[in-house]
Amino acid sequence: MFDIASSELLLVVLVALLVIGPKDLPKALRVVGKWVGKARGVVAHFRSGFDEMVRQSELEELEKKWKAENERIMRAHPADPRADVVGDDPDTHIAETPVDTPPTETAAKT
Repeated sequence: MFDIASSELLLVVLVALLVIGPKDLPKALRVVGKWVGKARGVVAHFRSGFDEMVRQSELEELEKKWKAENERIMRAHPADPRADVVGDDPDTHIAETPVDTPPTETAAKT
């Protein structure tokens, strides 16, 4: 994360040993470890929140695209109002009797 070389880390350890002293160094390292752990927790929480916002944004964008595509398809292929009637498939009827003509006249003409 910070890209610290081993020689730089060794220099920091030597300075800490000289400044803090060998007696208090383990206690100081425990405190530093706790702070690093808390910092990692905050970073992980921030990252998960950020990832959630990105995911929500992507979902909203996809929903808008799907809605626009659905509207385009519905405009291109309007629904047949007779399709709601069960058993009324317009492709299966070859010749239909006109509504105005009584059935007896239709039978007499054919």
